[in-house]
Amino acid sequence: MNPQREYRFLEQTLSLCPQCLMRVDAKIVLKKNSVYLLKFCPVHGPQEEILEKDGDYYLQRMKYDKPATVSKTQTERTLGCPFDCGLCPEHEQHTCNGLIEITSECDLKCPVCYAESGQGRHLALEKIDSMLDFFVDSEFGGAEILQISGGEPTRHPDILEILRRAKEKKIKYVLLNTNGLRMAEDEAFVKELSRFIGGFEVYFQFDGFDPKTDQRLRGRKVSELKQAAIQRLEQYGIPVTLVTTVDAGVNDHEIGRILEYGIRAKNIRGINFQPVAFFGRHHEAVTEGRATLSGILEEIEKQSKGMLLKKDFFPLPCDVDRVAITYLYKTKKGFVPLTRNFKAEKHLPMIRNTFRFDPDDFLKDLAKNIFSTSCCDYLGFFSKLRKLIPQNYFLKTEQEKVAYVSENTFRVSVTSFLDAYNFDMKSMKKECVHIITPDLKKIPFSAYNILYRNRKTEAETVPEKKQ
Repeated sequence: MNPQREYRFLEQTLSLCPQCLMRVDAKIVLKKNSVYLLKFCPVHGPQEEILEKDGDYYLQRMKYDKPATVSKTQTERTLGCPFDCGLCPEHEQHTCNGLIEITSECDLKCPVCYAESGQGRHLALEKIDSMLDFFVDSEFGGAEILQISGGEPTRHPDILEILRRAKEKKIKYVLLNTNGLRMAEDEAFVKELSRFIGGFEVYFQFDGFDPKTDQRLRGRKVSELKQAAIQRLEQYGIPVTLVTTVDAGVNDHEIGRILEYGIRAKNIRGINFQPVAFFGRHHEAVTEGRATLSGILEEIEKQSKGMLLKKDFFPLPCDVDRVAITYLYKTKKGFVPLTRNFKAEKHLPMIRNTFRFDPDDFLKDLAKNIFSTSCCDYLGFFSKLRKLIPQNYFLKTEQEKVAYVSENTFRVSVTSFLDAYNFDMKSMKKECVHIITPDLKKIPFSAYNILYRNRKTEAETVPEKKQ
């Protein structure tokens, strides 16, 4: 009797060899209830990389998929994904989240920095202005989320003017990506930031409390400074989302404590956990046992003392492979997941292709769909929403709305980016976080950091034989 293979074949994709960046064939397989990429490079041989720790999560994710949102493209199809980035017509998803790096200067030298920031230069205001206009136009005037990033963007001498200009554009939400060090030391700066409240949030790098975590991920002890900065932001009522880089064996044991800290803070609206990606300074990888999206969901369930379960999360329809999310609302007993005992896949028309949760938009979408054939489902869901969104919500001022959402809702998400090890072409084509480049292109975050950051010529960027 012939022996069976040790895995179950799921699907075929294309990947990259992390050694030479050649595009190679890859199988996606299920083995011992985890999902792996099996690939072969003619030069560097066979390779096996983990894609997801929890095979059941991976197999169920497609129930949440929905048609993508269209975006304008800037480049043609010539060499094939991922070597035509710009966006090219092969890309399947619009820009949920546009990211502009206004400086390459930074006051930290993080060992895991994807941008390898340190000493650098600032973009000119005129160039940034053109990038903002380009982003809005590329989304047909309906840009969702803009992240002002770097390097460390608060090092830019014109950061307040840049934020002011960004707020003037037709962008629904502006985020300031920061390590928070300036906010701990410069109260006047934080006070100036409070002028932008309403469609504005601080996207705050926060990896945990253990000094060993700080040293491994950020190069020095910074947790106490970061907590001081968060208190100062709370003093001025500025909404914050914590963004936590999770490295297996380094800070994955702190996930529960970070959750508890975030929920207790008055102005923290959510946490985004990101498994570490192996590019930039952290490009030499030992990928066995690496953090994955579904692995982080397991840790959240283990460490949150029953407050959050893995089944409370659902794949975000704009990128079901790489993003999982849940929303919580405040009750007398504390925060409760809105998605508990709720099948999100039945309500996909009300879940937009975006990270952003906006009560105004949500209620408008509810009104559109409430008279559909699933009317009873929507009415039942609406009864739950009344606990989350009060009847007088639309009567509140903009600042009152911001304060209500900040204090009464909480968002927990996991976003997993691709590197050359776990690169999956299918997933790349739906990645919705895009770098806006100075030459006015939009490049998926993962592809940019694997192939485009150290700007090579097109010939150098395509290491395989002629296409």
